[in-house]
Amino acid sequence: MDSPSILFVNRVFPPDKGATGRCVSDLAERMAAVGWRVTVVADGRGPSDAPPGVSVRRTGGDAPLDEWAKPGNPRLTARGYLAAAVRLIQRALRLPRHDIVVTMTDPPLLACAGPLIAARHGAAAIHWSQDVFPALLPVLGIRLPEPLMRMTERAAVRALRRHDAVVAIGRCMAGRLTAAGVPAERITVLPNWPDPRIRSAPRAENPFRLEHGLGDRFTVAYSGNMGLAHPMDAVLEAATLLAHSDPDIAILLIGEGRRRAAVAEEVERRGLMNVRLLPLQPPDRLAESLSAADLHLATMDPRAEGLLVPSKVAGALAAGRPCLFLGPAGSDAAVMLDGCGQRLAPGDAAGLADAVRRYAGDPILCAGHGARALSVASAWDATAAARRFTALADGLRQTKLRNAAVLPGRSLPHA
Repeated sequence: MDSPSILFVNRVFPPDKGATGRCVSDLAERMAAVGWRVTVVADGRGPSDAPPGVSVRRTGGDAPLDEWAKPGNPRLTARGYLAAAVRLIQRALRLPRHDIVVTMTDPPLLACAGPLIAARHGAAAIHWSQDVFPALLPVLGIRLPEPLMRMTERAAVRALRRHDAVVAIGRCMAGRLTAAGVPAERITVLPNWPDPRIRSAPRAENPFRLEHGLGDRFTVAYSGNMGLAHPMDAVLEAATLLAHSDPDIAILLIGEGRRRAAVAEEVERRGLMNVRLLPLQPPDRLAESLSAADLHLATMDPRAEGLLVPSKVAGALAAGRPCLFLGPAGSDAAVMLDGCGQRLAPGDAAGLADAVRRYAGDPILCAGHGARALSVASAWDATAAARRFTALADGLRQTKLRNAAVLPGRSLPHA
């Protein structure tokens, strides 16, 4: 009997930057290890860091989308995403048959092509929703004319209803999808997991701390994307308050994104000597850089509740550090922090400064919440997620086989 097969379609795959690519790689590696034939379609020309047993097919696109997505130029960004989607769909349609087709949300609205690709393969269709589009577009600064927005929303929901399953990365997201009209029985909640390379490293001998001269200073870090869905105003205001009251507390802002330039300008304008901006760290240094902090920060625009779930929180907990989350209470990111952090209102700069002082002044509290963070993170890792995802995919495959036996030669797409 042939091995079960699965096709993932996503714009990025390692070594490309992007959390979605890393998630695909983690699942692909583990599914291949248990006997699945795994193929990934990704954009660009390669090369690819393909795990054993995983085949990566690149589209041959000329330019990485990250080079096109210039700040303040949403039309060019939209055009780049559309071009990437067309390349991905064309490449996926030309591949040999697979049992399962998985589309993701990079590029946005790729879900609309999922049923088409699955029909071409005679496969079951899964949409793995990392973000909810087009609802997230206004949060990202891309505003469509109202009639076009409504039309796009209807098209997205119709496409999701035609999938055999939709994977949401949080209960908050599942709620948004259900409210939009996706049948609840087709939605599976499968949260993202921290990068397997993240671990808790001893603070005293941490090479990252030594390299950046942090010494014994209590260190707070924001590590990850500084995108438009992640407001930084309260972080900068809290840093200003701490610069006056607790100048020895070091604040690291690590990462890239469309807000980074504005953040750098504001740090300089305010003369914040307690803040250091550092570039996004390579994956093999994540354990060091995340463990270098005593406390982590994450932010999220309240309008994005249920439309995304920030991955920074999971990474901080995997490093064994408590986290402060400035975002909506209904986000799954807030739920994760029970006993290992605190949720604050998105704009509460004074509350953020007070919380930082509380952790800095109470090493026992900080250590206790760090231990709890490790416990939370260890309960859900890439292996556990792959087990759940594989069970979902295999169940759909078996159903497809049974239906084919009853009605040979006919496909049964959802209406």
